[in-house]
Amino acid sequence: MTIIELPFRATTEEACDWLAQQTATPWTLARLIENELIPYVWLDYDAAYPELFGDANGGYAAPIFLEGDTQRLAAGSADVLITTTKDAYKIVTKLPEPGFRRELHELRFQKRDLERLAAKLKREAEPVPVKVEAAKESQAGINREQVLAAFAGMARLDLEQALTDALGIFSDDGARVKSSVKKTKKNAVWNPITLALGLNDVYRVPISRLKKAFQQHEFLHEWVPEWEQSLALLGK
Repeated sequence: MTIIELPFRATTEEACDWLAQQTATPWTLARLIENELIPYVWLDYDAAYPELFGDANGGYAAPIFLEGDTQRLAAGSADVLITTTKDAYKIVTKLPEPGFRRELHELRFQKRDLERLAAKLKREAEPVPVKVEAAKESQAGINREQVLAAFAGMARLDLEQALTDALGIFSDDGARVKSSVKKTKKNAVWNPITLALGLNDVYRVPISRLKKAFQQHEFLHEWVPEWEQSLALLGK
């Protein structure tokens, strides 16, 4: 099979052929846009629009990113209509009514955008590794030493004593994982997200300080996606 080399700015046909080779699936202009690739057209310098071109007296590649413009392309329009773009200095600019029209064959896609999309699709196509039981147990919570390393000193709370007693801290169970103390207090673990949110809600510990704890401690890295999702749901 012939290896397709991507030019710096690929035509729609070149982009589709290259992605088909990378993914073993067919590609169309509509699918390119569905995957949030930004098409460009080359605008030759036009003295009627000096603000648009600035010092680019030879012209420049203008992006087509407005949803109405891209959805028109995805729907199978016979030409390109650009109503909003970025000028030569990359400042968003609304074009004079009704916009600029160009032929479909003038559309171009940037090589770096295509390569980035191909890499993303390959990652997503990789099989999800099977989680072993040990990994599930570690995700259940963090132990006393880890809690102290991440959160000690953030609030007026005798955190060390509460952990030693295997307390829930913020309620009956609170941040403590209930099943972890069935055998002995020594095995108690705490959910760091519940703990962090409690420190913010009850003791007014700043979210910025709690975020830093999740970034600084390696044992909290696996909790970051759930932590960020919780903050988003709470609007914090």
